[in-house]
Parts: sequence; C-alpha cells; structure tokens
Amino acid sequence: MTAPETRRARAALTRVTEPGDAHVGRWLAERGPVAAWRALCEDVRPPGISAERWAGLRLRAAGARPERDLEAVARLGGRLVCPEDHEWPSQLDDLGPLRPVALWVRGARSLRFTALRSVAVVGARACTDYGAHVAADLGAGLAGRGWTVVSGAAYGVDGAAHRGALAAGGVTVAVLACGVDTGYPARHRELLRRVAEHGLVATELPPGARPTRGRFVQRNRVIAALTRGTVVVEAAARSGSLITARQARRLGRHVMAVPGPVTSGLSAGAHGLLREDAVLVADAGQVAEVAGAMGELADEEASPVVARDLLPPPAAAVLDALPASGTASAEQVACDACTSPEAAEARLHELTALGFVERVGEHWQLRRATLPAAPLA
Repeated sequence: MTAPETRRARAALTRVTEPGDAHVGRWLAERGPVAAWRALCEDVRPPGISAERWAGLRLRAAGARPERDLEAVARLGGRLVCPEDHEWPSQLDDLGPLRPVALWVRGARSLRFTALRSVAVVGARACTDYGAHVAADLGAGLAGRGWTVVSGAAYGVDGAAHRGALAAGGVTVAVLACGVDTGYPARHRELLRRVAEHGLVATELPPGARPTRGRFVQRNRVIAALTRGTVVVEAAARSGSLITARQARRLGRHVMAVPGPVTSGLSAGAHGLLREDAVLVADAGQVAEVAGAMGELADEEASPVVARDLLPPPAAAVLDALPASGTASAEQVACDACTSPEAAEARLHELTALGFVERVGEHWQLRRATLPAAPLA
C-alpha cells in the first residue's frame, strides 16, 4: 500500500505535470515522487529541466492542493491508483519514462484485475453506421467472452464499443483526457456514469482538468499499454486511433484492424494498418484468438452446404458431366465423367432417386425444378 506522503506527492504531481512528460518521468524514477514534489516546493531545479519549464512547473505547483483533489475524487466514489499500489497494472510500466505518474479512477472494480484480460476497441468519432455496428458488435462479443473492452469514451466507435459491452452485461473501461468528474464529451455523461457503475473510468489528470489536443494524444498511449491488443474499427488516414495502434505496436501489443469499403475515406487508416502488419479481424472470436491465450480459437466459419455438396465423388462427377441444357446418353456421360457406361448409368439412377436428374427416353438431363448451383470456377 502506498504511504500517505507518497500518495499526496503523486496527486500533486498529476496537477503539475502534463501526461507523457519523459523528462519528469526520468526525474521521478531517479528521485521518487516525495523528493520530486519537495524539490518543486523548495525550488531545487534538477538537471535536464530547463529554467523555462521549471518556472512553469513551479507556477502550477503553487496552485496544487493534493488533499483537496483526493477528497474530491473520494466524494465521487473514486481513488488515486499509484504505481506502489497492488491495484496498479504492471503493464503500464512498459511505457518507461512515459509511464503515468498515477491514475485517478472511478468505479469499484480493481484496475489491475480488470485490465488483465482487456482489448482496446478504437476508431473514428464521425464513424459510419457500419463502423458503429461493428464496434458495438465487437464490444458485446468480447464482453460475452469475458474480455474487458477499453476505449476512450469519444463519440463514434468508442461510444459504440462501450455500449456494446454494457448491453452484454460485460465490463468496460473508459480512459479519459480530462478529469474523472469533467464528463467529456458532454453527451456521454450518462454513458460515463454507467461505465463507472459497471466498470471503470480512469485518467492521468486530476479532478476538474479539461481536455486538450495534446492530452488526447497522450491518453492513447495509456489505452495501448493497458491492453493486450488494439482493434481499429474505422479510421481516416489521419486518425487519433492510429496513434493508439502504433503505440501498441511499439509496446509489443497485438494490432488488429477491421476492413471496410475501399471507397470510404474512413477505412483508409485501417487499411493502411493492414498493409503494414495488423491482423485482419471481423468479429470478437477472431480478436480473442489473436489477443488471447494459446488454444483460445475463433469459431470455425461453416460454409453454406447445399445438397450436391453431400454427394459421393463418383456421383458428383456424373452429375457434373450432364450438360447444363439438353440431354445426354449414358455413354456420353460416362465419357465425360471418365467412368464405364455401366457405372455411369448406376449413378444416374441414384441421382434420379435423389431428385437431381430425370430420364427422357434413352437419355438423361438435369431436373429443371431442382437445378443445382453451377460449380465453382
């Protein structure tokens, strides 16, 4: 369990630093959070941080009230999860100096155990109906298989993935680029309430913090690191979800993409990933097969079976030898099927009983009412 002094220091540093600041990350690794916070309060600038940046950090530190932030998140039923806590997901340590200082979390579940078996589902905000349908279907399917669905709570694909998981009675995690109490985007406040009730809402930023473009970009690295793999459903050529996918690749996580229409600009990003090294997936089973443990396989796709598929090879060869129109003698059929006339006639009688062919005098023809589908080229 994190010591109270360490927790207060990390809470303060989340208000002072921006997410993904590698200089601060290295400083924390060398000095520890308590010493780093004390150095800020006492104006002891460490090497590697410019005077200009130090002045900015000091300005923020003067307004930091860690006890107030901890009390505010506690009133929401939340907490600050620190790297020293048992609840901390160790996979975030793969980020090295870019690791979050701490995570503010709403929800009763353990972040560590919730994220152990998780997949990120991300994509375009202005997605098509196809993208929303696929994202919701993936969310529901993964939840049904016991996976946690992680996304960014944005409009479009993110929201659809969260809703799909919730509709299936599953667990989902929303990683925000603002405070857990900010409720951004505004139209997703009810969705975020439901996510916190049935899963978790997490962020690097303290209560009241507002989203910025840079914070959205840095939020994506947390989504990538937290999960076993990232699925991109729909993404334009310059999409934030591609940042998540590339972060996942750099971290050694699985990268997957759902194909879309080649005529849609919203599929360009996903198709670009597929041209690189992403795995093509179409449903939750395929995602689980890629990101899951050995032996966790997708359901086999059964091809439609028609009656002629069940014929023994000799009978199928005789059936294929009959012309598509007109009639043929048993001798002609035998020649085309490369068998004897006696064997051909025996097969033709069998096919007649099965309803595939009919006899016309001394000749045979396909039965028009049950004309089998043309053979594959």
